[in-house]
Amino acid sequence: MASWVGEYGARLKEQEKEIKSLIAEIESLKNPVVLDFSSGLNEMLEENAKLKYRVNVLKRSLQEEESKAEIGMININQRLQNIFHIAIKIAYPHLENLPSAVTPSQSSKFGDYQCNSAMAISQLLKAKGEKSNPREIAQKIISNIPKNDIIENVDIAGPGFINVNLKREFVSELLRDLLVNGVRPPSVGPKKKVVVDFSSPNIAKEMHVGHLRSTIIGDSMCRLFEFVGYDVLRLNHVGDWGTQFGMLIAHLHDKFPDYLVVSPPIGDLQTFYKESKKRFDEDETFKKRAYQCVVQLQNHNPDIIKAWNMICDVSRKEFQKIYDSLDIKLIERGESFYQDMMNYVVKLFEEKGLVQLDEGRKIVFPPGCSVPLTIVKSDGGYTYDTSDLAALRQRIFDEKADIIIYVVDNGQSMHFQTVFAAAQMIGWYDPKIIRIEHTGFGVVLGEDKKKFKTRSGETVRLADLLEEGLKRSMDKLLEKEREKVLTPEEFKAAKEAVAFGCIKYADLSHNRINDYVFSFNKMLDDRGNTAAYLLYALTRIRSITRLANIDGESLQNAAAETTIVLSHEKEWKLGKCILRFPEILHKILDDLYLHTLCDYLFELATTFTEFYDNCYCVEKDRQTGEVIKVNMWRMLLCEATAAVMAKGFSILGLKPVQRM
Repeated sequence: MASWVGEYGARLKEQEKEIKSLIAEIESLKNPVVLDFSSGLNEMLEENAKLKYRVNVLKRSLQEEESKAEIGMININQRLQNIFHIAIKIAYPHLENLPSAVTPSQSSKFGDYQCNSAMAISQLLKAKGEKSNPREIAQKIISNIPKNDIIENVDIAGPGFINVNLKREFVSELLRDLLVNGVRPPSVGPKKKVVVDFSSPNIAKEMHVGHLRSTIIGDSMCRLFEFVGYDVLRLNHVGDWGTQFGMLIAHLHDKFPDYLVVSPPIGDLQTFYKESKKRFDEDETFKKRAYQCVVQLQNHNPDIIKAWNMICDVSRKEFQKIYDSLDIKLIERGESFYQDMMNYVVKLFEEKGLVQLDEGRKIVFPPGCSVPLTIVKSDGGYTYDTSDLAALRQRIFDEKADIIIYVVDNGQSMHFQTVFAAAQMIGWYDPKIIRIEHTGFGVVLGEDKKKFKTRSGETVRLADLLEEGLKRSMDKLLEKEREKVLTPEEFKAAKEAVAFGCIKYADLSHNRINDYVFSFNKMLDDRGNTAAYLLYALTRIRSITRLANIDGESLQNAAAETTIVLSHEKEWKLGKCILRFPEILHKILDDLYLHTLCDYLFELATTFTEFYDNCYCVEKDRQTGEVIKVNMWRMLLCEATAAVMAKGFSILGLKPVQRM
């Protein structure tokens, strides 16, 4: 790459010399007509200087990309995009916003990657009234491709598709680097501070299936951000404030009057909540006392605060059981955390003249929004709108977040659009600088395609769902008689890995925007794109090295010394598939659709199966069972596949096991 830039620069210098020489000759003739021509050459020289400047800019960008690649895994697609961007820019310097669309080829007969920019450039040229034959455009792009260490050759197909074939030595070297240095994150630029708001159950209510998606999706997003080196704050914005606490505290006071000296046995908060809600709805005297408790809570009455803390602690313990089972880590920062900030937020909006009065309410109407935010109710109280604005401001100014993600169901889409619009209206952030996003998701459906509920019509408790998952996972393992080959510890680990892995993967493997059908039978099936299949696949790949009696140290030594030959078509296909991992992660960082990673891991597992069925890795004596020959570069391909799969599992929150 650098050598090409040098050659091109040298060519420009030669042209510059020739032009200067011509100008000197022309000026010596002192002919007015020729002097006009001299002026034209001066323009050419100026254009040449501009071109030289652009080449130097491209050179710097290439050097930056190469230096980034040294500290992270190379995104081949991105590298090809850069190469074609340069080629297109040189071929058509007068066009702006040039497309450099490079994608993996869908079939090997179309090469390894494809550049489809010629057709788009044709349309740009047509709009300018210029000649625009896509095949000729493709040829012009090809003729300006700089020398590089990636592309073996290119050809034109169809109306102007550019097929790209990669150098095998380049792919082999990247695989060696992966094996020697491990699966590293791709380069993503400067370190960023990320706040992810997810899970968010309500205190005094049990977590149910509705909390499942936010918890699983949010955790996986955090794992991805953490893997690429971002500073991630995992926030659990629990509902721990408001009117419902008045009724809970009043009920606690009646049922356990000595709660200040004897800890009340309120383990079953769901029942406790239902009892207090029934009294609140039916007993006016109780309702008035509940409202008095709310006022005392807001005024931080010590006895009321103690009751509030007791209720919150019982909930936290129940939540933590779920989080421990699913290996979820969170920092609780509920609505109560932002109470003292809300006065200031309202004051800021009032000072900017952005508040309107509406039947006693104080509302904010951001531009482009059909529904206003109510920041103060007619009774003087605050709302979710107020607390969400206070939370957003705290995350922008106190946490100094570069990225703020809200993992909340699709039903809250309009609310968040309005909150974000209000924050921009008051000048808290510029969306070009700070990325603030609501990553919505659909609901969980039962196999009847209706909202997932119990037979009695109640929402499914998350604790019951996980328990049922463990039971079904155990039944599946017993059906395969795994208890006969696994130790009790290994059996327990496999049961939990399959149960919780399948529940997570079933969610993450669907496009989060859509609703999805919850089915234990489908998610525990060890065929198809399921966690059960992938967990078995990884365990099987790991077992190949045990079969060949190769330990980790031997593999590491072999990785440094062995050339990974990619002569067989299945070796080549697998090698390329392994190296698409950084490309997949970059895509998810852009759009936050985690099913892309699930689809990739399934593709990697099936591509490996094709490879293993066609390329022997370990040759054994048919009679004695002894290992006769080990193909070390193929063993290294097995190891590279396993390493990438394991890292993918880690991002998805799945726990692989050594034996299953």
